[in-house]
Amino acid sequence: MPIRSALPASTPRGGAFTRRSLLAAGAAAATVLPLAACSSPVAAGLAGAALNPETLVFWNLFGGGDGARMQAMEAGYAKQHGGSSSLQATTFAWGNPYYSKLTLATVGNKPPDVAIAHLTRAKPLWDGDLLDPITSEDLASVGLSAADFNQKAWAAQKTSGKNIAIPLDTHPFVLFYNVDVCQKAGLLDSDGQLKDLSGMDNFERALAAVSKVTGGNAINVANVVPETATPWRFFWTLYNQINGATPFISGGGGKLTVNEDAYNEVTNRTQKWVKQGWLNKALDYATAESLMFTGKVGFFMQGEWEISTAQSIKGLKFGMAPIPQLYDKPATQADSHTFVLPRKDRTPAQRKQAMLFIKQMLEQSMTWAEGGHVPAYMPTFHSTAYKNLKPQSNYAAAAETAVFDDAAWYGGSGSTFEGIVGAQLALVQQGSSTPAQALNSMKSQLATYLNTPSPL
Repeated sequence: MPIRSALPASTPRGGAFTRRSLLAAGAAAATVLPLAACSSPVAAGLAGAALNPETLVFWNLFGGGDGARMQAMEAGYAKQHGGSSSLQATTFAWGNPYYSKLTLATVGNKPPDVAIAHLTRAKPLWDGDLLDPITSEDLASVGLSAADFNQKAWAAQKTSGKNIAIPLDTHPFVLFYNVDVCQKAGLLDSDGQLKDLSGMDNFERALAAVSKVTGGNAINVANVVPETATPWRFFWTLYNQINGATPFISGGGGKLTVNEDAYNEVTNRTQKWVKQGWLNKALDYATAESLMFTGKVGFFMQGEWEISTAQSIKGLKFGMAPIPQLYDKPATQADSHTFVLPRKDRTPAQRKQAMLFIKQMLEQSMTWAEGGHVPAYMPTFHSTAYKNLKPQSNYAAAAETAVFDDAAWYGGSGSTFEGIVGAQLALVQQGSSTPAQALNSMKSQLATYLNTPSPL
């Protein structure tokens, strides 16, 4: 494989040298050394100092409980390969800061060997020619194949006929419930599990019943600005349950194609629930969560990763379930953490080393599943150990109804798109904007991005 210079590394996939590629290369040249200084564990690799050629460099963005579990998995890998010198793992700040560092390091020809990327952020990296494809031969070299993965996530990562990422998990938006409150509301079955709440009429009767028990709200969905991710996840789940729902944006982020009828149905329903007293008007993330834990509400919608917080509350009896199907079809907003190969020159041995690292991390998926994420590695998903892991396996079916965010250079988890649209949806729930006002504001704020070619 020929050595690639910094300038061609930023040229968009498929394409010609552009002003954007020049700007990207210039930015990389200006920032590679400062980037090295911001993370001492990998400074040697970034600044070009000597690094053991057998050491695998791995970047991720996991903090909190996820970070602790990832470190345990990294230690498992290192133990199999002679100790800490076999792996140099570094964690960067979540969201745009992480993806900026990964982009700049790759453009500057100093990327890690393996990196984590949300599936929704891997696609823009691919479009910017920042990832190497993963071939069937790569998979086979370590005993993997496409059949080893959740097919919803596997199909979602495939881009232009290429495998661009290997899914570690699916992390869906789910329904947490307070067992004591729901029992008083008559919503538990003989096994103590939440009854089927499918169908809008059925679900609204449940909200009314819970509201009678709590004397206030029935369900919490965090929604104060700057909490933008949760309003988006809530909306995107219900919107995609409606027949005729279209991508919110399409054409790689160049067109606004939201179905306004479906948008109006979900946003008007949201305001109806607030006016009925069933849904909170304005709460931050932590307060919305704590009110479910303390029995002030029966339901709380959030990503399944909050299982770690719930389990840390002494005496709390809670359960978890997929978001009920309230409209025409099941759908759940979700993303996947994936392993990607940042674009770089690799020998066959280095390529196999990267694949072996990924395989051995996948083999530790039970450790990852304990933190709430649904394993994408099917040998773990189908294992008796995972089936017996409760309440994690109770919502595992949500991985089959996952709906990922639309591909766009400014989209995906923790993105500019999520921030713009989520903030307006939060204002709708607060009653500060009508659905029409919020949509107009979204259109206005997104216009710049819709009309700007990808800078990658």
